[in-house]
Amino acid sequence: MTPTPLRLLAAALALTSLPLAAAPLDAALDESQRLAVEAKASQARVAALDDASQKMLNDYRAALQQAEALKGYNTQLRELVAAQREELVGYQHQLDGIERTQEAVAPQMRQMVEVLGEFIAADLPFLPEERRDRLEQLQELLPRADVSLADKYRRILEAYQIESDYGRSLEAWRGELVQDGAAPRSVDFLRLGRSMLYYQSLDGHESGWWNPQARAWQALDGEHRRPLRQAIAIARQQQSPQWLELPVKTLAEERAR
Repeated sequence: MTPTPLRLLAAALALTSLPLAAAPLDAALDESQRLAVEAKASQARVAALDDASQKMLNDYRAALQQAEALKGYNTQLRELVAAQREELVGYQHQLDGIERTQEAVAPQMRQMVEVLGEFIAADLPFLPEERRDRLEQLQELLPRADVSLADKYRRILEAYQIESDYGRSLEAWRGELVQDGAAPRSVDFLRLGRSMLYYQSLDGHESGWWNPQARAWQALDGEHRRPLRQAIAIARQQQSPQWLELPVKTLAEERAR
């Protein structure tokens, strides 16, 4: 059957409409792809913003924790500063007390040294250089600012203790005897506590004792030479201790003469 003109027209219209229908489809596909790319980019931006927000949140929480820690630390520092201020006040009171103590004790220590010097000058003249040096050291020590009050007082008490020990000991030594009008000579000295002080020549032919009232040496009778020589040997631990009779004179006996 031969096609009619109407059918040919319809077929021609159908063929010409195919390119017109494909154009909107391509545009729709392109739009869809564009939207997908934009959606992906938006999702990436959202993810990035979310990460940034989470980081900011974490930083904020860390800052809060640090602020709390600093707040507690500041509180401890304030308490520490307050305690240190109280300590400083206490130290200042102690220093004030020490200054007052020094004002009271310093004159007393100076008097103790003066009394010690007077005592040594009035005592038997034994170990004069040693005792004089000890006294001079104390006199030089008192005005020194680099020595504490306690050390000064301790040194003074040590000197007093040494002088006290002299009264309970027997001692012999060799030294120079100085008498008026005579040249110094070597003799053996013997100290009986701080009651008697004797001397004996090195050959043993002369003996004497210190007369505190006359402030001079006086000779002893010959009968005392042997016991005095033995006493010197005992004091030097050259002979075992034994009973000896030594001349002991008192001021009362000398005044009675």
